[in-house]
Amino acid sequence: MKARIPNQGMSQNAMLKKIQDMQADMENKQAEIEATEFTASAGGGAVEAVVLGTHEVKRIKIDPEVIDPEDAEMLEDMVTAAVNEAIKKSIDAMDKAMESAKAGLGGLGGLGGLF
Repeated sequence: MKARIPNQGMSQNAMLKKIQDMQADMENKQAEIEATEFTASAGGGAVEAVVLGTHEVKRIKIDPEVIDPEDAEMLEDMVTAAVNEAIKKSIDAMDKAMESAKAGLGGLGGLGGLF
């Protein structure tokens, strides 16, 4: 028994072109997000982390006022929180970009649910 995908008036060539366009769009958006810097802070701005869309930490900025040798744990927590939030921002941006690129598949009949 062969499965049939309903033809909704789109030729195979048009469908292939639409998929290729979507793939190119996704690649462009991915490259754009990977080059973007995402910044987050913790401790009321005492610690700032900058992460690229590739999740690579680019920069950490620490306000000298919060450097207390007696309480290194607090500084460690703030750095961790800022880095994690910056990474989350980059992941969210990539997810939104990919959803936007996949939105064009809605006109492909049953294929829209494959991606």
